Amino acid sequence: MGGGLPAISGNQLIKLLKKDNWVEGRRGKHGITLTKNVDGRVLVTTVPTKDDSLPSGTLSSIIGSQQTRIGKDGLKQLIQTHGLK
Repeated sequence: MGGGLPAISGNQLIKLLKKDNWVEGRRGKHGITLTKNVDGRVLVTTVPTKDDSLPSGTLSSIIGSQQTRIGKDGLKQLIQTHGLK
């Protein structure tokens, strides 16, 4: 995977987040809202439902400190643990 972000689709990311105990919420026209309670705070993110690779800026925002807080290393760990399907 190297030092950058891996190529991952929105649908693959949704599956990985669900395996990391994120709960699927509302399905909208452009994506699915996922929530997770972390240290008493509810984190919320919306991931586009698409089979194409997410743009790196979109992926960075989703895994960043304002949304899922998993970061690049956390994403790589999820991929290593669960694989991409």
